[in-house]
Amino acid sequence: MHFRIDNVGDNMNTVMRRIGYTPIRWTEKGELNCVRPLQGQDYPRFHAYVKEERFTLIFSLHLDQKRPSYGNETAHSGEYEGEIIQEEARRIQKILSF
Repeated sequence: MHFRIDNVGDNMNTVMRRIGYTPIRWTEKGELNCVRPLQGQDYPRFHAYVKEERFTLIFSLHLDQKRPSYGNETAHSGEYEGEIIQEEARRIQKILSF
């Protein structure tokens, strides 16, 4: 799921920590790769790639159901649509809307 939030007013690391995500690393595309585990375990977890354009954050959000299981491949069991993804997007938007 993709969505945007305007006028956040802080750097991306700070914003992602504020909404409960742990920044992992920057991608080659200039996106911040972040996760938020559910149920206190590594998986399932929300996984977001976030990039900034001027004062707007652009989120690419999905739910990783389990750890990638194909050796060195990045394939995994991810959900990109559905109610749980929409609920998480609404939660993020509510926290960051001031």
